[in-house]
Amino acid sequence: MKQPTVNIRNKRATFDYELLETFTAGIVLTGTEIKSIRLGKASLVDTYCMFEKGELWVRNMYIAEYFYGTYNNHSARRDRKLLLNRNELRKVLRLTKETGFTIIPVRMFINERGLAKVVIAVAKGKKEYDKRQSLREKEDKRAMDRMFKK
Repeated sequence: MKQPTVNIRNKRATFDYELLETFTAGIVLTGTEIKSIRLGKASLVDTYCMFEKGELWVRNMYIAEYFYGTYNNHSARRDRKLLLNRNELRKVLRLTKETGFTIIPVRMFINERGLAKVVIAVAKGKKEYDKRQSLREKEDKRAMDRMFKK
């Protein structure tokens, strides 16, 4: 039996940030957390990543408590460790040393082996006028699609 695909996106990320480079990382989870993710009960809104003692951690990620979990249930917004190889960690750290760059999770999915993965991006925050420009481009594209469908 094939499991339903899980694809949790951070829609706010592309609006607030200009994504420069992406990496796919594993994530360390407990038993009830992976069960909640398989049910699609997670959110990447207001989530960010940071380095602590040479390791990359994701902060403020919401994974709902598992309904059938007992006293073993997890806390919904705990810090979770991301798994990248040493070269990727070095590259991400080097890119974020510059002022104005941050690491944000863009997407969470479950791969074909059943493992939870997080796509993180090194990003630079957009200014207010950049956001207005993005909205204008999106509206223009929508108008063009409407014209050509007729």
